[in-house]
Amino acid sequence: MEAEFQYTDDEEEQDDAQVELENAYYNSKSLRDDVPAAVASFEHIIAQESAELAKSGSDKTYGPWSFKAMKQLVKLRLRVGDDDEKLMQDYRRLLECIAQGDVSPNAVEKGINGMLERIALAVYDATLQVFHPQTGNTINERLWFKTNLKYGQLLYEMNEANKLEQVLRDLQTNMPPEDSGSASSSTQSMEIYALQIQLYSRQKDHKRLRETFQKAMAVRGGIPHPRTIALIQELGGKTHMASREYNQAEKTFFQAFKSYDEAGDPSRLRCLKYLVLASMLHASAINPFDSQEARPYRDDPEIVAMTNLVQAFHANDIAKFERVLRQNRRTLHDEFINEHVQDLLRTIRTQVLERMVRPYRRISLHALAEQLNHIEISQVESLLTSLILNGTLQGKIDRVDMVL
Repeated sequence: MEAEFQYTDDEEEQDDAQVELENAYYNSKSLRDDVPAAVASFEHIIAQESAELAKSGSDKTYGPWSFKAMKQLVKLRLRVGDDDEKLMQDYRRLLECIAQGDVSPNAVEKGINGMLERIALAVYDATLQVFHPQTGNTINERLWFKTNLKYGQLLYEMNEANKLEQVLRDLQTNMPPEDSGSASSSTQSMEIYALQIQLYSRQKDHKRLRETFQKAMAVRGGIPHPRTIALIQELGGKTHMASREYNQAEKTFFQAFKSYDEAGDPSRLRCLKYLVLASMLHASAINPFDSQEARPYRDDPEIVAMTNLVQAFHANDIAKFERVLRQNRRTLHDEFINEHVQDLLRTIRTQVLERMVRPYRRISLHALAEQLNHIEISQVESLLTSLILNGTLQGKIDRVDMVL
């Protein structure tokens, strides 16, 4: 015989009240084009649920429908461009609802993350105070960490270096140690390092950038987003470039390119350019586009100039090399690439010069300058001097007769 469930009058009333609140909420959402009416309707939901909770003897001030209604009120304030004071009043009440209400942790995290995508810088401080691991009245370490990371990224984009350093210190102080064995701790460490590396790169603090990059590469465990890893590797590659460690830079850019590609991030094309640049500065005999990962992009409109450049480089065709640089200034317009163009020209000229002088016992500096696409004699002398000093070339420069 099947058991029959009996509902009390109180339970039926509570169910009816929940249905009524749900209907009222969706009716209010349909009024959003009429802002005053929508605001009044959402406020009524908050008051109605509060009354229902008091009637049922609950010790909670707010419930899940109040939380939803408050979120909609904040969104309405943002949409109509209401004054900041009203926005902050509604947002603080939303945080109060989290602290004093009956709202599930998942709903809180989803709601706050959604809000932070929309709202102004001023609300971050209020949010962080509520969820702070040590001093918050509604401790939520995961949400506090994510909020602080978003805040830090926003400060980076606004070039607020001092405030960003404070955020980084707070993050490091209130996270578990890296050697705790926790995967989440390792992941959080990588996310903090990514933010630090961006800051040090902008400040051109190569010492701290290198130290942080090495720490990040030593982290084991965790599952950071491929984009986080790619960002760390890309800026690490730039660190190697600044120290003229072109071989290491090439390897690091290649890993960054693969990580961006895994994440489906268009930054992979930028990083592929840097990989090709490092490969040429390293004077590598291997064409980066021969790799399985890079080959599909060799004919991409954004990349084809680099494809032509590396082909000219390996063919020792200086005229074509300089022509590609000249004709693709827009495609190759990148501050980082531009910093290394002169080094790139010096590398291919040195490479070609070494091959040119090899068969001769004596050769005119003017002839060499002409073969190197009509560069200055002083530049030829500088290149020859470097080859002689590093032992690649045995010879002397006769500055009277202008011959080698």
